[in-house]
Amino acid sequence: MSLNSRIEWLALFQLRSSLGIHSKEWPRKTEPCRNWSGVRCENGRVVGINVSGLRRTRFGRLHPRFAVDSLANFTLLASFEASGFLLNGSIPELFGQSLSSLEKLDLSSCSLTGLIPSSLGNLSRLQTLILSDNSLTGRMPSTLGQLSSLSVLNLSKNSLTASMPTSFISLGNLTLLDLSSNFLSGSIPDYLGTLYSLESLNLSDNGLTSSIPVQLSNLSRLLELDLSMNSLSGSLPDDLFSNILLLRTLNLSRNAFDGTLPSNLWSMHSLSLLDVSTNNLTGHLPKLGSHVNSSGAIFNLSNNFFYGFLDSSLKKFRIIDLSSNYFQGNVSDYGLSNVTLAINCLMNRPNQRSYRDCTEFYVQKRETYIEAESRNNRRVVFIVAGIFGGIGFIVILVMVLVLLLGKCDNSTANKKITADVGPVPEGESPNPPKDHMLETGMGESFSYEQVLHLTGNFAETNIIKHGHSGDLFWGVLEGEVNVVVKKVDLNLVKRESYMLELELLSKDSHTRLVPLLGHCLENENEKFLVYKYMPNGDLASSLHRVSGPDDKVQSLDWITRLKIAIGAAEGLYYLHDCNPPVVHRDVQASSILLDDKFEVRLGSLSAVTTQGDLHQSVITRIFRKSHDKQTGSSSVTCAYDVYCFGKVLLELVTGKLGCSSTDDATTREWIEQTLSYISIYDKEQVTKIVDPSLIVDEDLLEEVWAMAIVARSCLNPKPFKRPPIAYVLKALENPLKIVREENSSSARLRTTSSRRSWSTAFFGSWRQSSSESATATANREGFGVGGFKQTGRVGSQGSGGNDHSSSRKRLSSEIFPEPLEIQEVETGEAR
Repeated sequence: MSLNSRIEWLALFQLRSSLGIHSKEWPRKTEPCRNWSGVRCENGRVVGINVSGLRRTRFGRLHPRFAVDSLANFTLLASFEASGFLLNGSIPELFGQSLSSLEKLDLSSCSLTGLIPSSLGNLSRLQTLILSDNSLTGRMPSTLGQLSSLSVLNLSKNSLTASMPTSFISLGNLTLLDLSSNFLSGSIPDYLGTLYSLESLNLSDNGLTSSIPVQLSNLSRLLELDLSMNSLSGSLPDDLFSNILLLRTLNLSRNAFDGTLPSNLWSMHSLSLLDVSTNNLTGHLPKLGSHVNSSGAIFNLSNNFFYGFLDSSLKKFRIIDLSSNYFQGNVSDYGLSNVTLAINCLMNRPNQRSYRDCTEFYVQKRETYIEAESRNNRRVVFIVAGIFGGIGFIVILVMVLVLLLGKCDNSTANKKITADVGPVPEGESPNPPKDHMLETGMGESFSYEQVLHLTGNFAETNIIKHGHSGDLFWGVLEGEVNVVVKKVDLNLVKRESYMLELELLSKDSHTRLVPLLGHCLENENEKFLVYKYMPNGDLASSLHRVSGPDDKVQSLDWITRLKIAIGAAEGLYYLHDCNPPVVHRDVQASSILLDDKFEVRLGSLSAVTTQGDLHQSVITRIFRKSHDKQTGSSSVTCAYDVYCFGKVLLELVTGKLGCSSTDDATTREWIEQTLSYISIYDKEQVTKIVDPSLIVDEDLLEEVWAMAIVARSCLNPKPFKRPPIAYVLKALENPLKIVREENSSSARLRTTSSRRSWSTAFFGSWRQSSSESATATANREGFGVGGFKQTGRVGSQGSGGNDHSSSRKRLSSEIFPEPLEIQEVETGEAR
């Protein structure tokens, strides 16, 4: 088919130029209707244009703009799709004024800003309107209620405000309404119950208040309902879901609902996902009869106030999460492997609530707590046993004293004889020397039997992961404390691989190092270290987590990522500021552990060593040289840690995991390609590598840009040109100083004219010689513990840390890493 309209032919070329579409996508000397990607024609006229995924010219990539005036010439255009195509700017009024034939408009993920134009209400034929994942602001125009033919309306992931327009009552043909992840306020409108065609309604992640209108029960065709992450409250009436018999997904999590769950939810045959977690719901769970079709269902009732006993009928579910409630009893006989039961009041289960919490809750509910009765019975037994045991102990004590007094003289004589005879022959010492590490403060000393009990005899089900220095097992101490036990096999690793780690952790429990709770060193070939359990695992597992029945990926937000970067930098600064400096040597996402508040605790400390040869033992130097020979890199300098940390920062910016854990040719190629998009002079370039799951506004984007610049500086091929970790930390704590003029009230972005002053401001403050940054800390005064000299402490933001040291205060007020444009990049230089 050939394009018959000369006007539309010229309009396509104008659009090709204004959007910067590459000639390989829309070649000049070919027929557009047959050969241009995304162009659809009927009867010689253009009826559809789809630019999603099309390649652009270099100028088009660097200067994206919403220049589509030529679309006005396509009078029969039925669809325009640009999902993921960077347009930058606000939606032109053109769409509502000149494209009356439009049936589908998809502008999702186009970096749009500004208001939704009210003229879109003129598109009487429009059936699909998708403007999701942009930065649109303001109210939703009431004119959208004029789109009576509209079937799909998706305005999610924007910054829309106010309440839903009452005019939406006229959208009678609507099958999908998605307004999630905005800033909508007010209550859920009653009129939504009159949109009888609705099959999917998503209002999650807003600021909606009040209760769920009972009118929603009229939506008999509804398949999916998501009202999670709002401020909704009140009870859930029994008849709320009585007519919604086809419902497959119901998400009411993270609200403030109270009362009991409607009983009919348990017998809805189509319901495959129910999430009511993190509310104030309470009551007993019903016993499930044979009529319940729950074999493939996933229910999440965690973080509520449900209580009472459980039964074996829960096995019918595919997965059911009942954690963080108040269920009681003994469930060991039911085989509920599909049920999550942590933080309840159950007997013989790990990680449960305290006896006091459970007792107080059941007293408040005026219910019987079985564990309390059994404990009271045991208390009587203990008291009786204690009385008789005390009497027996006194008798035994008297007998021991009599025997000791009778042998006192003999003991004195024996000591004199031993002294006269001389030293005990070699190899026959009655008291062999203790391991010198036992004499340090390494927490509690565990026996091997205790370690076996902690780990369930090193059960496979308790393995957290296989570390390069030993397997890690999960365990629970008395007092319901979760721990991690590392099993170090000395047949596989050197003794010094854990000795320095023990010395470091036992001498000073810094808030940024993983807490060491104890040890077991009694076995010759196996050593065991007991650490505090980190609920959020490590950065490698927390950056993107798969959850829910649809395996939906939830990624860490930018604020949390920046917090993690600062915390990890604080931990490295503590190590590097020792005397001699301590090099981590294994900085990667999996060694950055996260507690319940996502505060960083550095782990994987088995590879730590001191920088250089200062104060090192001979055996440590031998081990270090052997390791470096095997890896082919000089990994005993602080600059190596900084390089590895730069890769972690790239992971936080791009969301691409694995970069920090490998150093093969593919990874190096990816790093080189990624760094090419990081420039101090062009913020928009970094948007091409930013993690697509991040939602960032203008200010947050500047912070992302700043972290990318810091990462680029850390990844300089020349070790002596990398900034010390102290300056990296300073930069991360003040990211906007990197990309804004420090003394400018308007916070203008720097330009190329400031290149010389920008570089001098940063490097003039610390790079006095090629080796100074690597050895300066070795000459400072003030010895710390364990042979390390610690000159300062890094404060822990938000965690009650100490103030920064005086050495930190002397840092330059400008901490900008050197842009790679003015570095001498030498590929292949040792890292």
